Amino acid sequence: MASTPAEEIVPDFPSFIRVYKDGRVERLKGTDIVPPSTNPDTGVQSKDVVINPETGLSARLYIPNKPDHNKLPILLYFHGGGFAIETAFSPTYHNYLNSLVAEANVVVISVDYRRAPEHPFPVVYDDSWTVVNAGGNKVHNMGMRVGSEGLDRAKLVGMVLIHPYFGSKTFEPGLQEGVGMCKDLMTDRDWYYKEVLEKSGWRGVVEAVEAKREDHVFHLFNPTCDNALAMLKQVASFMNESKA
Repeated sequence: MASTPAEEIVPDFPSFIRVYKDGRVERLKGTDIVPPSTNPDTGVQSKDVVINPETGLSARLYIPNKPDHNKLPILLYFHGGGFAIETAFSPTYHNYLNSLVAEANVVVISVDYRRAPEHPFPVVYDDSWTVVNAGGNKVHNMGMRVGSEGLDRAKLVGMVLIHPYFGSKTFEPGLQEGVGMCKDLMTDRDWYYKEVLEKSGWRGVVEAVEAKREDHVFHLFNPTCDNALAMLKQVASFMNESKA
């Protein structure tokens, strides 16, 4: 019996995602979500906010338990998953960011961008840039609600988005940006990103960290291993340099 258009798969990414000929998308991984909360171990508070009601673009905000009221850096975080699976509400990223916020004493905006294939390029970049521009106000508003004084003086950690669609758009130049790298198939591209960033004319500082003999995103899948804990401290230390 011939399959109906609704049953035909084009293309099929085994164990990750299926796209049917009728446009239906079935995700096989990265579908679990957890609600925002106050983490019982770290005291980190999280809250979901809508950035753009028209598109549904949203983010999860994280506030540390004991913020530094003089300066509070903001980390703009884009979850992984090849722009197709996982969300800002996935337990993997939620748990990692709770740990990072507690360790670094920073605010995090974790972007829940619209994903492919339902929303093809350049939607993810449009969403990301929208959050860059809207992030400060959203964090300030959340900070007032949870009583974290001093968020009105928060500084956004500098960042550069290198992509043909953006060229070299910068935000808050002169601050610092770090790139964490793992020993995996994407290592060469990560080092290339560092090289391009340094040559882009951006006035910030780039620091590369590579964990030898570790697989892709090992710090998410095995967060309590020695290398993952060391990387967490390195990222936290780098972010805190911007407070000086």
